[in-house]
Amino acid sequence: MHIDGQCHCGFVTYEAEIDPGAVLICHCTDCQRLTGSPYRVTVRAPRAAVRLTANPPKIYTKIAESGRARLLSFCPECGTPLFSTGTGEDAETWGIRWGSINQRASLKPARQIWCSSATDWFGETTALAGTPRE
Repeated sequence: MHIDGQCHCGFVTYEAEIDPGAVLICHCTDCQRLTGSPYRVTVRAPRAAVRLTANPPKIYTKIAESGRARLLSFCPECGTPLFSTGTGEDAETWGIRWGSINQRASLKPARQIWCSSATDWFGETTALAGTPRE
């Protein structure tokens, strides 16, 4: 599936070819802290399938508990999270942040990871009251 996306301010833009079945939810504590939410939704894609079409993102290197480096890309202007990848062999797969994808409404998560860190109310959100535009 062809997608395109951008940061909130439009400074960084990209396009990619993705497998819509490669959408996942990550409940790890790093994703919780970095998003300020209970989980992050990401689409995995081969590095070669992602092409920047405007300005480059800024990269923050996070060293995971495993000791592996994770390169986290975000807009240097507005701070929108955009991509993640690793180093060496791990650099061949990128995680595209779901919220930056223009076609995100068509991309439903197929699996979850780091479920041991999931909040205990994660599955209960459908029972909460809400308004269409708040």
